[in-house]
Amino acid sequence: MGIDPYGLRYDDTESALSVKARYVDDDDTQKARCAGRIVLLRDIGKLIFLTLRDVTGTIQIGLSKKMLTGQWDLAKLLELGDTIGCQGQLGKTRTGEITIWGEEDGLTFLSKCLSQPPEKFHGLSDVDQRYRQRYVDLWANPEVMERFKIRSGIINTIREYLTERDFLEVETPMMQSIAGGAAAKPFVTHHNSLDLDLFLRISPELFLKRLLVGGMERVFEINRNFRNEGLSRRHNPEFTMIELYQAYGDYRSMMDLTEEMVCQCAEKYSGGLQIEYGDKAIDMSRPWRRATYADLLKEHAGCDIDDLSAVRAKAKALDIEEAGMDDAVVINEVFEATVEEHLINPTFVCDYPAALCPLTRRKTDNPEIAERFELFVSCMELANAYTELNDPTIQEENFKMQLRGQQDTMATMDTDYVDALKYGMPPAGGLGIGIDRLVMILTNASTIRDVVLFPLLKPKKAQADTQETEASSP
Repeated sequence: MGIDPYGLRYDDTESALSVKARYVDDDDTQKARCAGRIVLLRDIGKLIFLTLRDVTGTIQIGLSKKMLTGQWDLAKLLELGDTIGCQGQLGKTRTGEITIWGEEDGLTFLSKCLSQPPEKFHGLSDVDQRYRQRYVDLWANPEVMERFKIRSGIINTIREYLTERDFLEVETPMMQSIAGGAAAKPFVTHHNSLDLDLFLRISPELFLKRLLVGGMERVFEINRNFRNEGLSRRHNPEFTMIELYQAYGDYRSMMDLTEEMVCQCAEKYSGGLQIEYGDKAIDMSRPWRRATYADLLKEHAGCDIDDLSAVRAKAKALDIEEAGMDDAVVINEVFEATVEEHLINPTFVCDYPAALCPLTRRKTDNPEIAERFELFVSCMELANAYTELNDPTIQEENFKMQLRGQQDTMATMDTDYVDALKYGMPPAGGLGIGIDRLVMILTNASTIRDVVLFPLLKPKKAQADTQETEASSP
């Protein structure tokens, strides 16, 4: 037929949604021009009805042998999954379906689908295949496309919220010579020309705070962090964070900002502040609960945070291997095991043990407590914030304590950051929010894989070997 199955540009198209929105009954002068993928096809002889799907939705295309005399052979070759463009008169069928009736030379072939699409386009149901072939999942399951459109909208809402409040968006290094800013195992790479080992960043924190020293009083970055850790329903080794710092603030101002910003996202993309997540009903209404770490530990574990023998006894009762652990780490293990499952509605857990927070300012009246909060929603950590430590002497000592610690094997001394603090960093509040987890909650996604376009997965062969081993195990 001399037709290129992989066509050229197709201009002046309208979305399916806009065509339907502008349709006027009984106006036979309306025309439309759309492009999309064929997701439904009914061939009834001299008539072919197609359903085209684009990013906004679907629209029906009607092709008749009478009107497409020169292109009828092409129309008869169309199959599910093919991408086409169609131009013609807009009307309704007897059943009331808004339809573009293809006109002579109005059919354009844009891309041939050679692989078998999901049966009847009723969705791709194999979960593993959905993640591995997201390019199929997106057009086979409209709700998946909608979730990622919402994700983009949430990020834009956060960006607009911050820029309207004079925050400056910046970019900091993704490859760093020191893996600092969080207690996590990094991915290691090597720069050949410099013969230098580098780390994919685990956090942008120390670079963003250098900018406070330089006079950028309000900064934020939305970007990826990388942590060489396990996969789970809540964890992907690369994940998206919004991290921000505000000079002359503290962790209380970060609470106010977090409440307002997240509620704005919930109202815009979840339809209100009463949301469903799994089998839980979550009330996002402000003000959110604020409770101290020590009070929650007492309430749910029955331990006083200062009674270390009682905390270690509780750890043993919970089968936590506490021998050799630093006291603060044992306390936190007990907290995670007993408290977090109760934090369903948004809860700011405030005032952490200072030993867990080497980058955080300590409370003036109690140096054993750090001015830090973590936000929990639906039993899941969503945000982490500090009143930032800006005393270089204390910061240097905290780094040294980390190096001496028994658990933090990845601890490092960032002497350049300490040197930066010696120039004077203003008092500040800092905040990090996990974008992936926020999208999970606001779209009712049960796993982080549902909100990451291309999540890291075990290779198929390794997965098959694991399944065979499990099947043969007694």
